[in-house]
Amino acid sequence: MTANGTASHQAVVLILDYGSQYTQLITRRVRELCMFSMLFPGDASLDRIKSVSPRVVILSGGPNSVHVEGSPRVPEGFFEYCGENNIPVLGICYGMQMITHLLGGEVKAAAHGGEYGRMPMDIAASSRLFDFLSSSTVNVWMSHGDEAVQLPEGFTAVAKSHQGAIVAIENTERQIYGYQFHPEVMHTEHGMEMIKHFLIGIAQVPANWNMGQVLETQLQKIAEQVGPEEHAICALSGGVDSTVAATLVHKVLGERLHCVFVDNGLLRYNEQQRVMDTFNNHLHLPVTCVDHSKVMLDRLRGLTDPEAKRKAIGAEFIEVFKNYATELEQKLGKKPRFLVQGTLYPDVIESCPPPGSGQKHSHTIKSHHNVGGLPKDLQFTLIEPFRELFKDEVRAVGRLLGVPEQFIKRHPFPGPGLAVRVLGDVTEDGKLDTLREVDEIFVNTIREYGLYDEIWQAFAVFLPVKAVGVQGDQRTHSHVVALRAVTSADGMTADWYSFTPAFLRDVSNRICNKVRTVNRVVYDITSKPPGTIEWE
Repeated sequence: MTANGTASHQAVVLILDYGSQYTQLITRRVRELCMFSMLFPGDASLDRIKSVSPRVVILSGGPNSVHVEGSPRVPEGFFEYCGENNIPVLGICYGMQMITHLLGGEVKAAAHGGEYGRMPMDIAASSRLFDFLSSSTVNVWMSHGDEAVQLPEGFTAVAKSHQGAIVAIENTERQIYGYQFHPEVMHTEHGMEMIKHFLIGIAQVPANWNMGQVLETQLQKIAEQVGPEEHAICALSGGVDSTVAATLVHKVLGERLHCVFVDNGLLRYNEQQRVMDTFNNHLHLPVTCVDHSKVMLDRLRGLTDPEAKRKAIGAEFIEVFKNYATELEQKLGKKPRFLVQGTLYPDVIESCPPPGSGQKHSHTIKSHHNVGGLPKDLQFTLIEPFRELFKDEVRAVGRLLGVPEQFIKRHPFPGPGLAVRVLGDVTEDGKLDTLREVDEIFVNTIREYGLYDEIWQAFAVFLPVKAVGVQGDQRTHSHVVALRAVTSADGMTADWYSFTPAFLRDVSNRICNKVRTVNRVVYDITSKPPGTIEWE
């Protein structure tokens, strides 16, 4: 067993992260091909790289320029190690430029200002990277201001853009390849096929990683970590991730797992009753409900910054768990040492990384309450069985564990609850009650139209503005709410759902007629990126 819990015999596709917004998507695409992918920081030491015995290494894109002093790069001896151990290397965007620069070529700022967006490239007649394609011209997604102007010895340019830039290189003898474009994004034609061809056709990585292996590995890992006598607390949010995590750990610990569901005052309409019914009558998990709503809302009063709200919520959750642990200690005669959380890979990636995590070249998107929101003096040892998984992978594990399909398909709900869907102070002007009513109408209408399973996540947002309207022949100055619905596989990227005008008209009328404090409804048509899924 390796340090991260993967089976020692599992072929590892290692991605070195140099800060691209698409790096996590590379990891995701590899897993879609049933191969295990791991993400290391771009400045990982050679010893750390060797520790996982990678079958393939992919160098990600990033915002830096390789010809600028101090730019990130692979450790000394990296290419020699890969060559000696027959490990193919693929550089994407910055990764290709780094290969070129470090192996003796030349990279300069593009004379024409770079290439951005979807652009055609012309493929050479003879190419190992593209020999599976029948077309000689393919549209790919570019995002670069630098370009290779001279290749290292032994390398061949096998594709160029219509502007003449080198956009794909290969050295088949050394098994080093490069794309200047991004095959991992949906905008690149045949992008997934390119990744598959490289990994299976060229690198010959076996496609044999599956959720069954993950489940067995995590069951064994939890048993070893907790031992035969220790107890654990599980923080249940009512969402899929924490619930599947609880089901998994309960399978190992049985009565030594103590689940707690916190009503933090930020739940959706009737959420406490609905969630507790599911836990007790369908999942048969041992759950205690703690009403912490008054304390939580008092703590949030006056806070408007989304990061401050997240950290406050995370700290209050921990206080609940500490108090609950003290009560359990009195009952059991020993204090639970472990805290189970449903933290996912995207939570870790998008959060402010703690010292030593190594995610040094990426920008923080948000501090997740399970990650950046945790206090430094946490008195529990964390159990996070899904820390390296995406949400759809967790759902697959849930199915293997027998979690009901109706619950598995439930839309994600953030741990901080409605606090990240109310912009500004959540305690003002009855915002939470208004949002609960609007959200209930929106989701129920989606169900009524038979659209719920087509949408990855749908919710309402309370905006910090008022607008003039006319309701009941009277002038009103009421609240504005936004509706958001997205399609996604894992939450790392998302597109807005294209409702029909008839649906939008209907749901808007229902909201304004039933929620008298709202007179304006807008629909968010922003994808991720550039936006995030939540508003905050």
